[in-house]
Amino acid sequence: MSRSPFRILFAVYPGMTQLDFTGPHQFLSRVPDSETLVASPSGGAVPSEGLVFADTYRLADVAQCDLLCVPGGVNALDMALDAEFISEIQRLGDGARYVTSVCTGSLILGAAGLLKEKRAACHWAWRHLLPLFGAIPDEGRVVRDGRVFTGGGVTAGIDFALTVLAEVASEEVARTLQLGLEYDPMPPFAGGRPETTPPEILARYRDRIKPLLVQYDAQARKAAAQLSQSF
Repeated sequence: MSRSPFRILFAVYPGMTQLDFTGPHQFLSRVPDSETLVASPSGGAVPSEGLVFADTYRLADVAQCDLLCVPGGVNALDMALDAEFISEIQRLGDGARYVTSVCTGSLILGAAGLLKEKRAACHWAWRHLLPLFGAIPDEGRVVRDGRVFTGGGVTAGIDFALTVLAEVASEEVARTLQLGLEYDPMPPFAGGRPETTPPEILARYRDRIKPLLVQYDAQARKAAAQLSQSF
């Protein structure tokens, strides 16, 4: 009797950050003896930052997965307030062997009740919102807590994918793919994190996101209140 392939599901949505999705997809879709599905709330085409991803499945039509991955996006907290979407994430996450996210995707996992008392990563600017969902914020670029794997902001998704690959396949498979895809990052500038960024650049960025901080805080509190009412 043949064994079913290891099913990887990316739960995407309009407005996601495409590299949160495409970076991990590039690696995880190569897990041996696996199948990779991409599903969205309505199925079909999903727009993202000028790119459109076609022919996605409808989340409600996916019975189960072994690994659930949720990317982040500027509207992640809009999705955290979408009761139907969160219900599907909760259902699929409850039945998965691994529950994972990249960037602000962890806020969506939190809104689905999948991060309670779990250490989790997030984009550094929004990490402080995780405790609203009972999660424990962790500054790590990739964080594992039991079956939960979370990555930090955007480019951390590739480090996250390699970490997951080593878990679900083997370190040899992960290393081989890292070589084949020539993942050997050497950024031209130091400063991808607040701790290594020149103070004037950090200050300018913080000024730029001030309106979003207010918006996201309100949305996260509302999503957390909805979560508490559902349990």
